[in-house]
Amino acid sequence: MKDQQTVLYDAPGPRARRVTLIVSVIVVLAVVAGAYFLVYRPLDEQGQFSMDLWGPLIDPDNEVFSQVWARLRDGFVATLTAAALAIVSSLIFGTALAVLRIQLKALNKRKFSGLAAPAAIALRTLSWFLSIVSRFFVEIFRGLPVVITIFFVASALPELGVDLGDILWYLVIGLTLYNMVVIGEILRSGMEGLPGGQREAAEAMGLSSFQTTRMILLPQAFRIMLPALISQLVVVLKDTSLGFIISYEEVLRVSGQIIQALPEPNPIQVYAVVGAIYILVNYALSKLAEYVQRRLARGRKTAALPAEQPPAALAAEIEPAAKV
Repeated sequence: MKDQQTVLYDAPGPRARRVTLIVSVIVVLAVVAGAYFLVYRPLDEQGQFSMDLWGPLIDPDNEVFSQVWARLRDGFVATLTAAALAIVSSLIFGTALAVLRIQLKALNKRKFSGLAAPAAIALRTLSWFLSIVSRFFVEIFRGLPVVITIFFVASALPELGVDLGDILWYLVIGLTLYNMVVIGEILRSGMEGLPGGQREAAEAMGLSSFQTTRMILLPQAFRIMLPALISQLVVVLKDTSLGFIISYEEVLRVSGQIIQALPEPNPIQVYAVVGAIYILVNYALSKLAEYVQRRLARGRKTAALPAEQPPAALAAEIEPAAKV
């Protein structure tokens, strides 16, 4: 492995390593100095590090500490509830959309030679029409900003007489319409990127197009596109913050209410704490994706290894040959 790496590039010598180390130290010192002079000192001069502003968030003895964190907890529960519902529904409908588009593409290639001419023409026309409709649906909701989708759902459905009661469902539907399209395209591209010989082998075994997609192509697409899927799920979690436009009580809207209610408004402190929690949750999701990907890769390697012959069986084969 080391020889293969040195073929691709020249290994740095002692002088190059020293230069790299010196440049790295200079860059780190410049970043630290910039953060001190451009961020820390201006904030310190404005009193942004005083306990009067940070106390409601980090001092349990502060009189409003418990109330602030109770409201933040309610906001995060609302955020995670909307995110969980949107993630589940986006995965379900996105998978269905990907399978639908793959099946419609397969139908467009069929000649329907076993049917009468009018029936074959009707089926061909129907599959072509559904392909156009599904493509139009994908392009519309993939092109619209998610904030417009959420606002449109919350405004249009009540006008049409569809009252869902809780405003949570309007947010979930808006997030689902946008993210199901993205997830559907991720899975569709994953299935279409697989070697064509797999589909041909499945057809030779007598599997239908839907069986081939469900049993062979879709599981592989999920495994291959898992990093992209996890990234999109992180986007769903962050997009729940757009619920403020329809007055959903998610954590950022609650944070604004807390800032206005405190005797001394502290937006920097509140949003810094909320942002840190968001980073921790998204970091946990990324680590979960890495863990799942490693487990799947380990499972593939284990399945690919040939079964080793037991020593007793090997000895039984060698002993007669030695006697001869």
